[in-house]
Amino acid sequence: MSKAVVLLSGGLDSTTTMAYAVSQGYEVVPLTISYGQRHSRELRSAKAVAEYYKVKQHVMTDLDLSFLTTSALTSKVVDVPQRTSLEGISDEIPVTYVPARNIIMLSIAAGLCETVGGEAIFIGANAVDYSGYPDCRPEFLEAFQHVLAVGTKAGVEGRPIRVEAPILKMSKGEIVALAKRLEAPLHLTWSCYQGGEEACGRCDSCLLRLKGFQEAGVEDPVPYEGSR
Repeated sequence: MSKAVVLLSGGLDSTTTMAYAVSQGYEVVPLTISYGQRHSRELRSAKAVAEYYKVKQHVMTDLDLSFLTTSALTSKVVDVPQRTSLEGISDEIPVTYVPARNIIMLSIAAGLCETVGGEAIFIGANAVDYSGYPDCRPEFLEAFQHVLAVGTKAGVEGRPIRVEAPILKMSKGEIVALAKRLEAPLHLTWSCYQGGEEACGRCDSCLLRLKGFQEAGVEDPVPYEGSR
């Protein structure tokens, strides 16, 4: 069975991506990185998702990026935007952007993939709904594919690791529909930028997630503050 590394944050997108990799017959090796984000709630979800799939190996590692102080996800002094609707979201790169995060994480995933003899890295990047992140766009992934071809042993030996982004061009509604079709454990996922026991329902990630479930005609199994 071929192996693949899946970047697993514990959120909707990465969990759907993992379910897809499993459906393609890969023996998946989830990689979860604690990078100094605002809370550890999503790490618990990643662990639960990995356990759900009974993986042989789940790599969880620490990489403190808290010195990247311009991001609301790595700095406690930068507030996470709170909204009542998606109307306030612009096309500008948001304050929740973590500088070079996917460059760093894909690089670590590439090292792990070579180590375990894998042939692909799966990432839950999405460029459709609110694609304010430059490292979630097709041109970035294409460029990183070239990096793997010229900068890894596997690449220079003619068997470069592939970067797979199966939900890249899907809307949030389509992602939820795919997750349901693949029977992904959506009840275990966590998308909220805040770290409470219930999702806030007001951050951009929550609002986009709720939009996706509404579009798919599916009830979100995750509890929200105020029984939203």
